[in-house]
Amino acid sequence: MRLLVAGGAGFIGSNFIRYILQNRSDIFVVNFDKLTYAGNLENLKEIENDSRYRFVQGDIIDLEALNRTISENKITHVINFAAETHVDRSIHGGTKEFVLTNTLGVQMLLDAVRLQNVEKFVNVSTDEVYGALALDEKRKFTEATPIAPNMPYAAAKAGGDLMCHAYFATHKTPVIVTHCSNNYGPYQFPEKLIPFFVFKLLKGEKVPVYGDGLNIRDWIHVHDHAKALLLLLEKGIPGEVYNIGSDNERSNIEITKMILKIMGKSEDMIEYVTDRPGHDRRYAIDADKICALGWQPDYPAEQFFAGLEETVAWYKKNTTWVEHLWQKKKNEMNVFQDSLEHSQTKMKSST
Repeated sequence: MRLLVAGGAGFIGSNFIRYILQNRSDIFVVNFDKLTYAGNLENLKEIENDSRYRFVQGDIIDLEALNRTISENKITHVINFAAETHVDRSIHGGTKEFVLTNTLGVQMLLDAVRLQNVEKFVNVSTDEVYGALALDEKRKFTEATPIAPNMPYAAAKAGGDLMCHAYFATHKTPVIVTHCSNNYGPYQFPEKLIPFFVFKLLKGEKVPVYGDGLNIRDWIHVHDHAKALLLLLEKGIPGEVYNIGSDNERSNIEITKMILKIMGKSEDMIEYVTDRPGHDRRYAIDADKICALGWQPDYPAEQFFAGLEETVAWYKKNTTWVEHLWQKKKNEMNVFQDSLEHSQTKMKSST
């Protein structure tokens, strides 16, 4: 297998590449990443000189660059992690960037896969495309659950999913779509809940919990996600959708209290803040379909606290990595904010 990993410098992508190189000697990996603020080559520093690995900087909306990279490296398989992912940013500004990457970017990858006769393409999506479940219902998302996104981020991801369905139906493009629950583990960008709370507490600051804190998410260790995706690259059926989750539903306040316990902090460090718009109450994944292929998590629900302890310990040990990322984010977001304000000024002056 000669594998193109789009978005391989981000959290899940970099963990996936490390998993591949640590567990398989017969796979060559090309990491194709734009290196936006959440993409960080330091995530892969220990393998940058591996003969089975190559990095190419590029944007997935650039079809010419995709075609060239796939052709030059004789790519047989493609997996896509490239995405704008932070829900709050999709709500409060920059929605265009989410549509460009999460919808148009997927369409460009589909074109490249079709034109270059790639054997299989796995598009990594999210359970958020399904919308929300009620807190008091027992139902879970299955692959047959209708897509009904409630936020711009999820809508843009759903757009990419629908493109995959259309290309398979129209061109028989060999694409698989995955919907995964919330990931946790090392190398996650520190704007996300777990690392964000860890570093707030390390600075002696309170942690902000949206609303009543009862929103429920289904959590999976990034290692288990990587293992599932490799299985689908090899055994997944083109045209199919697979949900990936470890049957590990936790409320936000439960996660918060676990982090406080691990870090030896009291619950006085919790600060409840105004809920964000469109905040879905519950996500839950039915992963029976991928389990039938032979996948099982190494970090099941009963080992979640131990996995969370490992994760917190990693962030506490790697504070320099985080500080570098925060500075990079500030620089990137300043450029983004300047561009947004410039666009808004132009719109106002033209009306």
